[in-house]
Amino acid sequence: MTRVLVLNGPNLNLLGTREPEIYGHTTLDDIEAGLRRRAGELGLEIDFYQSNHEGALIDRLHVRDFDWAIVNAGGLTHTSVSLRDALKGIGRPFVEVHLSDPGEREPFRHVNYLHDIAAERVVGRGAAGYTLALEMIAGRTKPRNKPGSDKGEAR
Repeated sequence: MTRVLVLNGPNLNLLGTREPEIYGHTTLDDIEAGLRRRAGELGLEIDFYQSNHEGALIDRLHVRDFDWAIVNAGGLTHTSVSLRDALKGIGRPFVEVHLSDPGEREPFRHVNYLHDIAAERVVGRGAAGYTLALEMIAGRTKPRNKPGSDKGEAR
């Protein structure tokens, strides 16, 4: 079974109350509950980790107990070479997620240290972006039918 880590960076624990006009009213707990349900439907194993500390996020990635990650690095997207190096160094693909579209926000948010190493990106889709990311992963990891099967390849 494909194991997915959902990694959330600084201030994402404040979802639902922090700048709801930008990030919406959905809490991180709401997102996690929805992803648990959807992961079960898709046959994926899922785990969650959030920290406001860069080193803790990097340490969690170093555990390497997952096949794919969904990463919302928050503000670290624009500042952290160390997080980028960790994501490259662990040898696991990831989907970069942002609730808003950083490219349409303040100029300092246009710097992105992760976009070119992400397998996929979902930006500006709000909380639904996490579910889209999970579905992208499921689409890339579904097992193929055995040779000679009359069902063809699973997609």
